[in-house]
Amino acid sequence: MNLSKRVVPFTIFIICASLVSGCAKDTPPVATEFAEYFVGIIYKGLNWSGAETPEAEATQKAHRANIRRLENAGKMVLAGPFGHDGDMRGLFSYKVDTIEEAQKLVDTDPAVMVGQLRVDLYSWWGPKSLISLKERKRSG
Repeated sequence: MNLSKRVVPFTIFIICASLVSGCAKDTPPVATEFAEYFVGIIYKGLNWSGAETPEAEATQKAHRANIRRLENAGKMVLAGPFGHDGDMRGLFSYKVDTIEEAQKLVDTDPAVMVGQLRVDLYSWWGPKSLISLKERKRSG
C-alpha cells in the first residue's frame, strides 16, 4: 500500500474530527446520530500549472462561485483549501443521497472541468449535527 492510500483516510478523519469538535461549543463531544456524507479530497489535476494567468484567475473565481452555489443549494457542507502547496489541494464535503450524485456535483466544478483540479470521493459517516451546525452559523 503506497503512502497516499494510507494518508488519505487518516487525513479525512483528522479534518472531520476537527470540524466536529471545533464547530460549536454547545454540541456534545460524542455524536449519537450519524449521517452519510461524501468527502472529496481535491488534488492538482493534469492541467495544473500554478501560474497566475487571467484564465487561471477566471477559473478560480468560477470554482468559488460553484462552491457558493452548492452551499446555497444545501448540497455542500464544507469546502476549503489545505494550508500547503502539495498535490492535495483541499476538501469538499457533500450531503447528498449517493456517491453518484456527489460525482455529478464534482463534475460541475469549473476547475475540475478544465483539469486544474481532480477530486477523489469517499463515503464518510459523520455526526448529523454537522448539518444543523451549518444552519446555526447561517442564522447566527
